[in-house]
Amino acid sequence: MSDPGPDAPATFAEFADTRLGPLLRYAVLLTGDPHLAQDLVQETMVRVQLNWRRVVRADSPERYVRRMLTNQYFDWQRGTWFKRVLLRADPEEAVAPVRPDHAQLSADRDQVWGWVMRLPRRQRAALVLRFYEDLPDAEIADILGCAVGTVRASISRALAALRAELVEAGS
Repeated sequence: MSDPGPDAPATFAEFADTRLGPLLRYAVLLTGDPHLAQDLVQETMVRVQLNWRRVVRADSPERYVRRMLTNQYFDWQRGTWFKRVLLRADPEEAVAPVRPDHAQLSADRDQVWGWVMRLPRRQRAALVLRFYEDLPDAEIADILGCAVGTVRASISRALAALRAELVEAGS
């Protein structure tokens, strides 16, 4: 950790104003559930505010918070709280497509999203950080708290699993 740079936000409020939207989008991609993502971001931002002095001294406060959010996501998936509190509708109660003229595209997207949601947490997080956040391997490794080689292996395995699902679906 170092002194805050010239680009570092001076206050927690400034940070929250500028980064809340991107953090929420990242959380939605991790969880696959906008309501759970909101809870995850809210819990993370409470922790950020409580530890603001440490966060703002980080080399990259945004990366530090993204790592906090990722770790919080991993913890929620492991813990019993997630299983007790998460309320979802039955899968049979599918939401009507927003644009019925694009039904097949929507069905394909949902199918791929289902495959992504079945990936292990670390693989899913690595894919989101690579292809949505467009981060290099080193930053992904820093956020996930692992080696660069582990990031590459996670992404490779995730893509192989998705390819296998695609081939199986095409059969």
